[in-house]
Amino acid sequence: MSHQAPGADRLPDLTRRDGELDRLVRDGVRTVGAGAVWAVGDADGTLGGGSHGVLGQGPYAEFTPGPDTRYDLASLTKIVALWPCAGALWQSGRLPLEEPLGRWWQPATGHPAGAVTVRQLLAHTAGMLPYTRFEQLYGREPAAIRAGVVSAPLHRRPGTAVEYTDRAAVLMTYLVEDLGGAPLDELAVRWVWRPLGMGDTRYGPLGAAETARTAPTEYEESVGAHLRGLVHDPSARLLGGVSGNAGAFSTARDLARFLTALLAPPPRLPWGEAWITESLREQTGGLAPARGLSWLYAPGTEPAEGTFVHYGFTGTGFWVSRRLGRWALLLTNKVHHDRTTQPLTDLRNAFRRAVFG
Repeated sequence: MSHQAPGADRLPDLTRRDGELDRLVRDGVRTVGAGAVWAVGDADGTLGGGSHGVLGQGPYAEFTPGPDTRYDLASLTKIVALWPCAGALWQSGRLPLEEPLGRWWQPATGHPAGAVTVRQLLAHTAGMLPYTRFEQLYGREPAAIRAGVVSAPLHRRPGTAVEYTDRAAVLMTYLVEDLGGAPLDELAVRWVWRPLGMGDTRYGPLGAAETARTAPTEYEESVGAHLRGLVHDPSARLLGGVSGNAGAFSTARDLARFLTALLAPPPRLPWGEAWITESLREQTGGLAPARGLSWLYAPGTEPAEGTFVHYGFTGTGFWVSRRLGRWALLLTNKVHHDRTTQPLTDLRNAFRRAVFG
């Protein structure tokens, strides 16, 4: 089914080779310092895309990125793994959104997290501590990290402020795994990636063949090399590379399938239309900044515009608007070069304005 939207007549020019978007990304990577892959599509699939620059510095400078280049998604993991798995549990009646955790999930009973709801966790209004360097707080053992996350005091009273925190996603990981009866990586394959044909998407650590076409991220002293195929996020590394806040690797080709499904969910998807509709609306009760469930509103847009976004610390990002019937992605490994964010922020904002207005 085709979706016509304001500005739809401009999409052919925007998305063609050497069109406005291609030129924008080509010029932008010179300032950002990292190669980039981009794509734009609608409910029927990808309308156009391209790539510019090189994969990295030193030995990586001879390689160019493309639609089959794997990227460390960083916080996009929240969207492509944790969020749809939560949706599958919600749609099956196993995940209440409004009931405080302590009333129905035994691990939270008697702890401050017991006062928090799933809706608050996903909307970043749970009042949880933002700090996620778990090794300094809880040590290196996964059981100790789980106990520490579940029992930690709250930073604020739930429902009183919007504060983005990876800790909420880690707590949601434990909850989803308990209810789903399997590790998150297995649930994501079963409920999300396999049904959508996302054969490039997986949690690390990646094998040698997969790593060979993966974009490098930051230099890690403990490894003695740039991370490549090993999750950049240190807390996710402590958890074996599998967490709801970070750890997934994917390609532009696979993410296009995922984003297309948000506009036209396939039949019999265990998470689908009802969950997408529930999530892609304002969930913070008037608190600013407004959020959906896991999704963020695109900077510079109002909730009524319905343009949602999520970014990854490594340099990844994608957008979707069900009102306009279009999606877009822009993948870089900016953190491989440095942690300066403004050039990438400027490119992202210009890219989003060009696609969504």
